[in-house]
Amino acid sequence: MIFRKSQPPAQPEPEPRATRPGSKGRPTRSRKEAEAARRRPLVVTDRKEARRRDRERSQRERMNAQQALMTGDEKNMPVQHRGPERRLVRDVVDSRRNLAELFFPIALVFMLVALVVPLFAPEMYMVMSTGMIIVLWGGILACVVDSVFLRKRLRKEITEEFGEVERGLVGYGIMRSIQIRRWRLPRPMIKHGEAPRR
Repeated sequence: MIFRKSQPPAQPEPEPRATRPGSKGRPTRSRKEAEAARRRPLVVTDRKEARRRDRERSQRERMNAQQALMTGDEKNMPVQHRGPERRLVRDVVDSRRNLAELFFPIALVFMLVALVVPLFAPEMYMVMSTGMIIVLWGGILACVVDSVFLRKRLRKEITEEFGEVERGLVGYGIMRSIQIRRWRLPRPMIKHGEAPRR
């Protein structure tokens, strides 16, 4: 035919290359393609899913931190409890019997008694009120004196071990000494009278 276009000759199909042993069997990506694959959008398209993942991650981190406080795993503890200096402070506090941890439960019981007894015996009101003031102020004074001794011991132990006293360490120890032993977090790792871990 005159008007029929001539078709180009059929190209032979390329023979498949033999793959080398150990090769990945595909061409290496260009740098541009690799960067595009790594790039993530700044704004997450599915916000609900992103919030759910954030909640799960936060809950996991809280559970790990709580478990670490119970078991003494310093690697997973919250930042404010990590480090050999803070471990030494905790051990010094946990190795002694602190007046404050005994005083607060006793003071609470005495206050309840002082409030309840006058309901049944009004003539005891003045006696119980005076006794409550003496117990409270006497106990607070005793706790302050005990904290002064604890402060001196903490500074001495930290200086001997680390050379200087980091800011906030002594306050960290005194706040721990006020807490009832079984409610302290991180949990005490030594018994009363034991030497602090080095």
